[in-house]
Amino acid sequence: MSGPLILGLETSCDETSAAVIEAPLTIRGHVIHSQDEHTLYGGVVPEIAARAHLQRIDEVVEQALAEADCRTRDLDAVAVTAGPGLIGALLVGYSWAKALAFALDRPFLAVHHMEAHLFAPSLENPGATPPFVALLVSGGHTLLLHAVEWGSYRFLGETRDDAAGEAFDKVAKLLGFPYPGGPAIEEASLEGDETRYRFPRPMLSKNQLPAAADFYDFSFSGLKTAVAAVVRELEGSGTLDAERCHVAASFQAAVADVLAAKTLRAVEKTGCPRVLIGGGVSANKRLRAELVGRLGAEAELFHASPRLSLDNGAMVARVGAFRLERHEIAPWNSSADPSLPFPGLMRISA
Repeated sequence: MSGPLILGLETSCDETSAAVIEAPLTIRGHVIHSQDEHTLYGGVVPEIAARAHLQRIDEVVEQALAEADCRTRDLDAVAVTAGPGLIGALLVGYSWAKALAFALDRPFLAVHHMEAHLFAPSLENPGATPPFVALLVSGGHTLLLHAVEWGSYRFLGETRDDAAGEAFDKVAKLLGFPYPGGPAIEEASLEGDETRYRFPRPMLSKNQLPAAADFYDFSFSGLKTAVAAVVRELEGSGTLDAERCHVAASFQAAVADVLAAKTLRAVEKTGCPRVLIGGGVSANKRLRAELVGRLGAEAELFHASPRLSLDNGAMVARVGAFRLERHEIAPWNSSADPSLPFPGLMRISA
């Protein structure tokens, strides 16, 4: 017996995506349109992003439905990213999805963007289920938590300034690489020596104690500043072109070191050797290798494919299936929220 068909929409930033899944795990149709309008500016321009979503959402949904070989009347529910994200971009998807659900008289499901990244690996690996330690790393968020079960999460740490993905984008711009910065830095790093520059590892020192406020937290603004200082020196000496790949590799190694070290601290605290990484930065091969090396053979590491690591509609539909099963239907008078709290997240003492 087949499960309900759920349409998932994602428009929180610069990907317009729609997917139809047959709950809980079968992807029937999935389309992702990545906006290239922002390349000129070296980062996402919110007004341009919202306008692009509005122009493309009809076509993206139609393509996803065609891939799924179904029509809107065949859908059993409609799920959409409610936040966090850019408010203009969020409102495009949220309004579109709510209007469709209302017209079809179907359940309307509001999804938290980062919880969707948490669920994404389960679409490809049914074993990627709690309990696990989760490291969520994207352009706007860096979050470390302990997933006890779906819908019940214990907060451990978060970024205090720049997110990991944001740091990649800013450093890429300093080095003259295109947006988005993560893939460009990873590619350049293949030709670089990551030991050439010893960049700082913010909030990571051997004398930290678990009770310290920054033991599980992250900070990447100081690392970005350190890279900027080196870039200025190299520009002044006319050697930046020769050193660009080495700077990229050294920066990437520093980020991977911090993320992996903090994750291992969480594993030791919880006693849970199962780790899941999600979000766009989780596709970084250097980060995955660092985690595999530190976790050891007895541990498990779950992650999504690069396609499902990006912002996408399939992960939204996956959380929608979970919400539908629990009868957690969003009210018609609800709206998108760029500061939407993570559902089920409990803050506990160290």
